[in-house]
Amino acid sequence: MTRLYADPARFSEDQLRGFAAAHPEHVTLVPGGVIRSGPPRHGRVAVVVGGGSGHYPAFSGLVGGGLAAGAVVGNIFTSPSSRQAESVARAADTGGGVLFCFGNYAGDRMNFGMAQARLRDAGIDTRTVLVTDDVASAPADRRGERRGIAGDFTVFKVAGAAAEEGLALDDVEAAARRANDATHSFGIAFAGCTMPGADAPLFTVPEGKMAIGLGIHGEPGVEDADMADAPTVAGILVRRLLAERPATAGTRVAAVLNGLGATKYEELFLLWGHIARELSAAGLTVVRPEVGELVTSLDMAACSLTLMWLDDDLERWWCAPADAPGFRRLPLPEVPAVPRTLPDAVPGTPLVQGDEASRDAADTILTVLRGVRTALHDAAAELGRIDAVAGDGDHGRGMTKGVDAAVRAAEQAHDRGAGARCLLSTAADAWADEAGGTSGVLWGVGLRALARQLGDTGPVDAARAAAGVRAALDAVTSLGGAEPGDKTLVDALVPLVETFTAAVGRGDDAVAAFGRAAAEAGSAAQATAALTPRLGRARPLAERSIGTPDAGALSLALCARTAAELLDQHAK
Repeated sequence: MTRLYADPARFSEDQLRGFAAAHPEHVTLVPGGVIRSGPPRHGRVAVVVGGGSGHYPAFSGLVGGGLAAGAVVGNIFTSPSSRQAESVARAADTGGGVLFCFGNYAGDRMNFGMAQARLRDAGIDTRTVLVTDDVASAPADRRGERRGIAGDFTVFKVAGAAAEEGLALDDVEAAARRANDATHSFGIAFAGCTMPGADAPLFTVPEGKMAIGLGIHGEPGVEDADMADAPTVAGILVRRLLAERPATAGTRVAAVLNGLGATKYEELFLLWGHIARELSAAGLTVVRPEVGELVTSLDMAACSLTLMWLDDDLERWWCAPADAPGFRRLPLPEVPAVPRTLPDAVPGTPLVQGDEASRDAADTILTVLRGVRTALHDAAAELGRIDAVAGDGDHGRGMTKGVDAAVRAAEQAHDRGAGARCLLSTAADAWADEAGGTSGVLWGVGLRALARQLGDTGPVDAARAAAGVRAALDAVTSLGGAEPGDKTLVDALVPLVETFTAAVGRGDDAVAAFGRAAAEAGSAAQATAALTPRLGRARPLAERSIGTPDAGALSLALCARTAAELLDQHAK
């Protein structure tokens, strides 16, 4: 929040202007906020939500069909003024009355309260429902003191759907109150948020800790706890909310896992998987869960879980369609979905048991793979550092994931008596599947091509080994398109293959020849420091990489050297 806009004084006005320009089909800019675009729907209740900026999609992003008729937007984390609230309400009103709905904060209560009084004086029936969902901000017997956080969304959703049905103001107000009474939220923060123009966050979380019970205005949590993994965090969130379960609650809940600005969607999905299991274990059925950013806090790294305990009406309103810039929900199909027949999983390498000689070769291959695994884990951090000079820094991590999977697969094949080809093919497929990315697929295709030359009968002699490494080179260059000089693993693979196959062709001892070939690969890998990349993610930053060897070439040379050392030990 400090990169593009350093002046917080005009933040609200300027961001609202851009927001309205981006979504003219949904919202129209009015003094103090936005209202729903399109012709007025006479006699409908106008649900007007609001609060400070910095929470998008709340509040302006929740204006649209099935949601709010208008949103009042103050400056960053600041209540809008009473005049702003009155202005938006007057613009949104179509004769059915106005329902103000907002989080329970002193500034909002006072400013919206003044606006409500003026609107009533002007003959516009206006009501207010406060959202009080944050279980960390006050005990259950003082529910009215609790602040509103992500539960804003569930209450707004219900109120908007009730208004969309054409219910009277009394009934829309009652629906919003029912939703609030049924809604509870609890959050955890990992890092604070930074105001535009500021050079430090509003609060910090100590290293190795997480803040329990956060707000949405840069407030720290009510306590710190040791940082935990996703299953533990899921348990903390769910257990705290289950403790608030209303006495009359059923087993159906709406759930919102809300990110507050800097928690990636992938992390939220990962966490939701654990939360869903916790809720299922508690005997609950989750109805149309929402996972994503709905009520944020600038760039805070945090998340919160909201549960709304459903009855028939609340469930209908929760599931009702909505169409706003920050939230869209389509109706569910009215006919049962036809069960889909899923194809079987991609078949793996069929097990082929080898004869005694091939099983002996498979033993050696497994020993080499285990040694390569150790070497790659030892070098992973350095490979990542080198890759980050002009790439994404993931090479060490990708190589260790690949080799770990390869060893696991090879061990399983070995235990079932696989021959050399079967064992190495199985390992190659596992490497490619688990590592992913460019290096994963190249190692997979290269090892599989090598494996095809080894067979599952008879020993792996020098001729088979030479044919195998040549096939590996051909497969890698055919798929990847790299040539020597492109600053890739091919720069190390070519001298490895050429040196080894030439020595075997002369009748040299294969193990000694592979040792010399591995040394040539190592020298060639180091020499890539002088090259500029012509392929891959490093190419746009080619000049930056000069002076640093290619991580893929280095890892290949490391694997070759490790294999050579282990083969030499085996030969002795």
